[in-house]
Amino acid sequence: MFSLDQLRCFVAVAEELHFGRAAERLHMTQPPLSRQIQRLEAAIGAELLERNNRSVKLTPAGETTLVQARALLAHAEALPTAARRAAAGLTGTVRLGFTATAALNVVDFALATVEREVPGVHLSLREMVSSEQIEALEHGELDLALLRPPVDLPGYESFAVHREALVLAAPADGPFGAGGTVGGSAHDGAPVALSALANAHLLMYSPTSAAYFHNLASGLVGNVALDSVQYITQIPSMVALVDAGRGVALVPESASSLHFRNVVFRPLEGVAPDVVELHACWRTIAETPALRRVVRVLREGPFR
Repeated sequence: MFSLDQLRCFVAVAEELHFGRAAERLHMTQPPLSRQIQRLEAAIGAELLERNNRSVKLTPAGETTLVQARALLAHAEALPTAARRAAAGLTGTVRLGFTATAALNVVDFALATVEREVPGVHLSLREMVSSEQIEALEHGELDLALLRPPVDLPGYESFAVHREALVLAAPADGPFGAGGTVGGSAHDGAPVALSALANAHLLMYSPTSAAYFHNLASGLVGNVALDSVQYITQIPSMVALVDAGRGVALVPESASSLHFRNVVFRPLEGVAPDVVELHACWRTIAETPALRRVVRVLREGPFR
């Protein structure tokens, strides 16, 4: 097998086409330089140089070897820097899971911030519901998840990366439409008392596939007599049904960025403005330098 030193010697001779000048360039004498070339030729199994007392020139094998040798030496020189950057979390890939509503606000901010702060780290994205993200983390298919709490599992860490309000989505042509503006945010609308939802047709979250929002909404309307309830999993689907006049829904404020022609969003009276949480979650046993760097960016980021 040949060595990097042998390649350096060969490249010097190939570029100088003179053993004396190559030896001077490498700060060595000609005899050890000649031996290095001979050992390289023996390792490769081909003559690389045609030399006599008057000239040195490359053989066809030498021309090919010169191209490859330069590339190998460049890679070898870059390796320590690349390794140090990877160890510092400045390069690498982080597989990031996120919920559908996280894509409406947090994911874009996260991508932009990571690209600015650690441009060498690539985020590979996968949209999944929270329960699927936990399973993917467990099986090593994700590195980091943006999901709904709680995550009460040993070996996991999480923190709230974003908080927002829960608001009412209602048909613009329905009884709650007069207090809101189509295309506007919930802040533009008049607050709605939860008691006003009595006898309303409420689009509710699935207790299994959307347990976080199901529990949150149920806790707010548990004492309100509703007309009927439909169970939906995905918030975009829920807002689309509101647009079709199929009922009203309690949705995170970020859903107001889903622009439907017949939907208004109104704040809920007496409900905390930060009741909806999104957490960043990961397995501590699977931490990598790149993951730690991204987590740090999310902790310090402008997402809340």
